[in-house]
Amino acid sequence: MKRFIFFIILTLTALLMQAQTNVSITYDLQSDKSGVKEYAKEVGVFFARPEVKTDKKKTTAVWHGTNMDWIKDYCDVKNVAIEKDYLKLFPEMAGKLEDQPYVPLSWRLTEENNETVLHCYFPMPADEVSNLFLASEETSLVDQETGVQYRIRRTEPDTYNKHFTVKAKKGDVLDLKIFFAPLPETTKDIKIYGVSCWNMMGMPVKIDNQYYGTAQYYDTIPQFRSPRLLKEHMSVDKPYDMQDWNTWKVLTDAHLIKPIEDETLALWRTPDAAYVAIACEQNWTQEYFNFNSGTALLDKFGRPYKLRKILGTPLDELFFMNGNAGDHIAFLMEFEPLPLDVQTITFVEPDIEPFNAWGANNKGIVLSNLNVKQLLDNQKLFEYSPRIVVK
Repeated sequence: MKRFIFFIILTLTALLMQAQTNVSITYDLQSDKSGVKEYAKEVGVFFARPEVKTDKKKTTAVWHGTNMDWIKDYCDVKNVAIEKDYLKLFPEMAGKLEDQPYVPLSWRLTEENNETVLHCYFPMPADEVSNLFLASEETSLVDQETGVQYRIRRTEPDTYNKHFTVKAKKGDVLDLKIFFAPLPETTKDIKIYGVSCWNMMGMPVKIDNQYYGTAQYYDTIPQFRSPRLLKEHMSVDKPYDMQDWNTWKVLTDAHLIKPIEDETLALWRTPDAAYVAIACEQNWTQEYFNFNSGTALLDKFGRPYKLRKILGTPLDELFFMNGNAGDHIAFLMEFEPLPLDVQTITFVEPDIEPFNAWGANNKGIVLSNLNVKQLLDNQKLFEYSPRIVVK
C-alpha cells in the first residue's frame, strides 16, 4: 500500500447498489426481553490486544490511545457491572474472548426504565486496565429523520469526561453504560457520536422492531488494467533487498481512475473470491508502494479472509510505480471469498519491517466497521479513466 504520505481518513460515498446474479437475503432483528427492549446490538470493532504485564499474581495492561489527550481528569473504578450473559447475547463469540490477537468491543442499545441505554462491553485482557475512556459532552444519539439530538445524561460507573483505570478479573466482560433520554417509538435510524473507544463517531444504527430484508448479490470479477514491469531492478542488478531501493522493481501503466480520496475502497464479491480496490494519489512521477501478505478482511466475529494476491504487483516487496504526478491510480487485491451475509468488515494491514528510504513509513492500518453496501456502491468510482494531458 502507499507508504509516502500519512494515511488519511477513509471517505465512502453512498450510491445505489448495482445488482447482478445469485441473490441471498439477510435479516436483522430487534427483540423484546422482560423489562428490556432491545433496539440493536453488534459484536463491534476489533482492537489489537494490548501488551499484558505480570507482576506477582496480578496482570496489568494499558489500553490504546483514544485521541483524548486534552482531557486530564482521571479516576479509578472498582466493582464495575459484569455481563455474565455475554455469550448468550453474542453466542458467536464462544471460545474467542481469551488470548486472541484482537479484542472485540461489542455494544447493545436498549430501552430500560424509560431511558435509552448504550451498553459498551469490554472483555478484560488483564486484571487491571488503565487509559480507558468512555464518554464526554460529545456523546449523543441523533435521529436521522428529525435531527433531534439526545445528549448524554450520565454514565455508569461515573467516568464521564475522564480517563480511568478499571479492576476486575481477567476474562470478565465489563458492562459500561451510557444513559440517554428515551427514543420515540417512531425512531427508525440514528447515529451514535462520541464513543471513540468503540469506534462510534457518527456510526449509523437502524432501529426497527420488525424483520427487514436486503437483497445481496454476487458480482462479476472486476476488469482492471494490470501494471507492467518496466525494470526488474531500479539501478542495481542484485536480489531484492528492502534496505536498498536500487534493487526494487519499477512498474508502470497502473489502472487510472478519476480523482477520489486517497485510500478509498471498493468491494466486489464472487463465489470464489472477494476483490478490494484501493485508490492512491500519485504525488511523484516515481513513487514507492508496498502490499503485505498479512493483510486481511475481518468480519464482525473476527473471522479473517486472507489476501491472496495483488493484480500485477509483488507481495511483501517495496516497488516503484512510474506515472505522472497528479495521477489517481488503483490497485486490485484478491482475498478469500466473503459470504453474502457479511454486512461490515474491518480492513487490517500489519506493520512491515522498518526500511531505509526517504519518507519511509512502515506502519500498517486498521479500518474498522466498513459498510459492505457502501463498498459495493463504490465500484463505479474505479472505472478506468485514461489520462488527459493538455500542453
